[in-house]
Amino acid sequence: MKSNEISWFDFEKVDMRVGTIIDVNDFPEARNPAYQLEIDFGKELGIKKTSAQITVLYSKEDLLGRQIVAVVNFPKKQIGKFMSECLVLGAVDGKNVTLLNPNLKVENGLKIS
Repeated sequence: MKSNEISWFDFEKVDMRVGTIIDVNDFPEARNPAYQLEIDFGKELGIKKTSAQITVLYSKEDLLGRQIVAVVNFPKKQIGKFMSECLVLGAVDGKNVTLLNPNLKVENGLKIS
């Protein structure tokens, strides 16, 4: 196995889910421009908070109600006074981050596999 390859077992450990952004706030304390997000991941996982450096391509209004994909099984991470509970996924080109999302509306909490 090459050093950058992972096994199927490793991939299965990453819990990626679809959620809907239900609240967006500015995050002035962040080192780089960011938003604080609340994301609804459905009945099983509930609502999780995170911060995301996605201010270049998205306004707060663009994000409300948008479905996204996030990793939900990282340990919580303290960012200043804010506790991040998941990691939103996006394609990164410098400071331009394009969020990953299903192209059709799906149930919150669906697992990515």
